[in-house]
Amino acid sequence: MNTTLLKGLKMLEVLARSEKSRSISELVGEFELPKSNVHRTLGALVEAGFVQQDAAGRYECTLKLFELGSLITSRIDVRSKSEAAMERLAGVTREAVHLAVIDGADVVYLHKIESSEPIRAYSRVGGRAPAYCVASGKALLAYQSGDYLADFPDELTAYTPKTLTAKSDLSRELSEVRRDRIAVNGGEWREEVGGVGAVVFDHDGRPAAAVGVSGPIERIRANLDSNREKVLIAARDISRALGCQDYERTIARWEGRE
Repeated sequence: MNTTLLKGLKMLEVLARSEKSRSISELVGEFELPKSNVHRTLGALVEAGFVQQDAAGRYECTLKLFELGSLITSRIDVRSKSEAAMERLAGVTREAVHLAVIDGADVVYLHKIESSEPIRAYSRVGGRAPAYCVASGKALLAYQSGDYLADFPDELTAYTPKTLTAKSDLSRELSEVRRDRIAVNGGEWREEVGGVGAVVFDHDGRPAAAVGVSGPIERIRANLDSNREKVLIAARDISRALGCQDYERTIARWEGRE
């Protein structure tokens, strides 16, 4: 293990657990390290935004740890409050049901309920997929800030012949997702697998996750119309559980209609 990284993490933990700010001399005594070593480690933590100096020149944690911890807590909360709606969606569609969050250019699957059908789509909790290739990812991308796609390359990687590879085409499809309130994967990540997804909002009207169904592409196509409404109902129910009481009004705000 990188010993410099390990020392930095231990020092960060000590500062986080301290009830008051700490001086360099206190940290030198606690870690039994040379003062120059402690000073360099603190400097790196300050540069990264995790630590700051107070008016007396002592060191304390910033709110960045709280910010990151809150993200993890919110994801746990989303999963626990999605369970009932996901179970209902699995029951009425008989397809695999996923709950996903966005992480940069990918989605990460937080929770899954397996399909009851003998032929099903493979995926796993903790797995990743390119957000622009799957229904849950497109549902989330459609409700990010306007400059979210700026870091995406103009030419996107193709995983199947159905993958949208031009960022301009993706932008147009995301506009359609906002209009229709539903996203569809027509075999863009795995050619034989399709899906339908919708965004989930939290109590502040922010996109917290996406819920969707996936399965063999032929079955998804055959049941597309009925699954659209079922997925939207699940998204509304989960959003309500997270404190978003008016899903339709929240959608309208994102569309600029309100």
